[in-house]
Amino acid sequence: MTESVEDLARRFADFARDHGAGAPLYGQLATYAAAHPEVSAMLLQAPPTQRLPVLMFAAVHDLLLVGAGPELARFYPNLTDPPASGDVGPVFGRFLAEHGEQVAATLATRHTQTNEIGRCAVLLPALATVADEVGEIAMLDVGASAGLTLLLDRYAYRYSPGGDVGGVGGLGDEGGVPLLLCGTRGAVPVPRRRPRLSARLGLDAQPVDLQDPAQARWLAACLWPDQPERFARLRGALKLARAQPVEVRAGDAVTDLASCVDLIAVAGHPVVTTTWVLNYLSTERQRAFVAELDRLGAGRDLTWLSLESPVLTPGLGFLERADEDGSVLHQVSWRSGRRQTERLAVCHPHGAWMHWGA
Repeated sequence: MTESVEDLARRFADFARDHGAGAPLYGQLATYAAAHPEVSAMLLQAPPTQRLPVLMFAAVHDLLLVGAGPELARFYPNLTDPPASGDVGPVFGRFLAEHGEQVAATLATRHTQTNEIGRCAVLLPALATVADEVGEIAMLDVGASAGLTLLLDRYAYRYSPGGDVGGVGGLGDEGGVPLLLCGTRGAVPVPRRRPRLSARLGLDAQPVDLQDPAQARWLAACLWPDQPERFARLRGALKLARAQPVEVRAGDAVTDLASCVDLIAVAGHPVVTTTWVLNYLSTERQRAFVAELDRLGAGRDLTWLSLESPVLTPGLGFLERADEDGSVLHQVSWRSGRRQTERLAVCHPHGAWMHWGA
């Protein structure tokens, strides 16, 4: 289906409605884009699956991070302290008029690379539970970006009602590593120790090379300026990843899945993780991804931990609440050729909280 400028304007309007309270700067930019067709139309430069407000905002943010647009940068909390107040819309419009060609080039060639390590706090209890069952595990992260989620066992964690430090439990207080806070509801199985990863591998269509400053900067550009704690987490994770690099292979989520699983399975029980990546595949490709996992699971024990939005991933088959637009953690297990699916938790998309058993 061909998208119209009106379709894209509605997408910006929906973003402003859904995220404006938690991200007021991007809410204002989205409202401006929705009201100005020439701005909404710029998203047509992006591939169909990437025509998202967040890609437009990241393209702009990337330019601000290298010093372009000082007038607009004054409104960004991560770039100016304190940020300017007032109506940022006209300033945004002037920036796009001046830098439109650069923004369009980024839209055409880049895709969102969030690599949000906060999601590790959601994955950790499930991964530890699998480890208790099967022993050593080998982790394959599909859509791994720079591979920061693969360092899951090297971060520190705190789980508590409301996310306050010192709550129901946590792991590691080592200085110099990112501390991930996660508010909890329900009986979250907080592990007493980190699971041991016997192997770790990433698979991504366009892996991020952390030795390339421009690629590393793109990870920061994809963060939301109203959430400064995420920038601190990213800086800590990048430092850790450069000191202890992990392998991320370039490849396709479906056609290269089997070779990656085969590679890690020699070291331990293979656990495939996906976190807000399969929404970028078409429904047909989502079905193909699940079919490939089913094929692999017929011949070996395998686990898939999926943190995705059901409404955006109808091809995954998690249909118990197919219209749900939040983030849901599912565990799909293949044991002796038999498949079992369990809904574990409803979660914040960046791992700030989880409601276990919801």
